[in-house]
Amino acid sequence: MSDRKTMVPNESGVMSRYPSVKVALVGEDGNAFAILGRVSKALRRAGVSQAERDAFTAQATSGDYDHLLTTVCRWVETS
Repeated sequence: MSDRKTMVPNESGVMSRYPSVKVALVGEDGNAFAILGRVSKALRRAGVSQAERDAFTAQATSGDYDHLLTTVCRWVETS
């Protein structure tokens, strides 16, 4: 999988970098570390490079919990 993706809108109209990567957030109950781990694992399984996964983590952890969720939605499909 190429690390450089064109962002496309998902079903909610949010632009996702990796729309083919699906991550279920149901049941995480606000646990930021669990969400980060789940998304990082999904990106790794999709063949996304370590550098790109590191960029996701840096961006996702650069703000508060709401920023984390917004970043996740911009990178992958969520449910």
